[in-house]
Amino acid sequence: MKIPAWKEIKERIRSYGSLRDQIDTDDAEARIRNSIWFRGPNVYILAFSIIIASVGLNVNSTAVIIGAMLISPLMGPIIGMGLSLGINDTDLLLTSLKNLLVMMAISLVASSLFFALSPLSLLNPTELEARTSPTIYDVLIAFFGGLAGILENSRKERGTVLSGVAIATALMPPLCTAGYGIANWNAHFFFGAMYLFVINGVFIILATYLAVKYLRFKPVSLHSTLPTGRRSLISVLIFIVIAPSIWTAVKLVGENNFERKVIALVEENRLVDNSYIYDYRIQGRHVELFFTGEPLDEAQQQEFLATAANYGIDPSRLSLRVHSIGISQSDMNRIIQEIYDDTEMKMLDKDMRLELLQERLDSLEARLDSLSLKNQ
Repeated sequence: MKIPAWKEIKERIRSYGSLRDQIDTDDAEARIRNSIWFRGPNVYILAFSIIIASVGLNVNSTAVIIGAMLISPLMGPIIGMGLSLGINDTDLLLTSLKNLLVMMAISLVASSLFFALSPLSLLNPTELEARTSPTIYDVLIAFFGGLAGILENSRKERGTVLSGVAIATALMPPLCTAGYGIANWNAHFFFGAMYLFVINGVFIILATYLAVKYLRFKPVSLHSTLPTGRRSLISVLIFIVIAPSIWTAVKLVGENNFERKVIALVEENRLVDNSYIYDYRIQGRHVELFFTGEPLDEAQQQEFLATAANYGIDPSRLSLRVHSIGISQSDMNRIIQEIYDDTEMKMLDKDMRLELLQERLDSLEARLDSLSLKNQ
């Protein structure tokens, strides 16, 4: 078998990643321009998706929220803004921005009214909380989702990628969460959700812009390069948007590592002398450990804190809560012994029953052998 030459290998690799024969930029541009308009069916589709997303958030249903993301038309104007920057079309940029702002306003008003009038109270709003603390991972999802979206719009044979992009980037739920914040006068929900929406929008626009440049869409104006000052301004804006998400991601990783260390400490050190860790509560980077049994003296507490330090947990982040059960160690030993004796009696009774069953089985086998001999 002949081994291909290095030049031939490079050509094969290049052919796998080639986009030129699979892309129709003119058709993609026309399709994106048509998707930015907010009139006719898009008005009703937006209204339906708002209600669906709000209901899903209200009842903590992930499946319903995914359905709202699939039918939401919000992606159109955002990709249109990225396209307009890439082909230097100011009119398209202004039209896309106007339609997006109208869609956002309607979404906020409708979701605010829904949550204000909804009879359901959210005791554990996990789906809403998930949209209030964006991290660097949301930036990556939005950026690569935007790249996938513009490539799907540009290729000749289109599939179902846009549906996946709509789910991954999640434009509608943050707006509905912001509406919940307005309805309940909760600044944490409103600003956190709006920040997530801005992150998604900015990085979808950035990804679309870069892809449009790479795929060489035809520019409307020949002067398609941005001045140096404007490029610097865009860079500063992107940094302002991305910096808080990086900090949040670092904080999230730290909290996850702290929780992992606490779980290991508790699982491997449940029994501390004559006390027992029966529960713990983690809040950020601090944990409360709840003990029961005999109270821990100062030396025992210091020894336990030293053990926690061996697990990489700063003792200052631990609070020990000891709840005595009000009985002496001798009484506790007596209770344990009674439990042991009761268990042992049950085991003996079980063994006796097994022996009785075995005797009956032996008797039946003997009778069967006797009957078989008579028949012979």
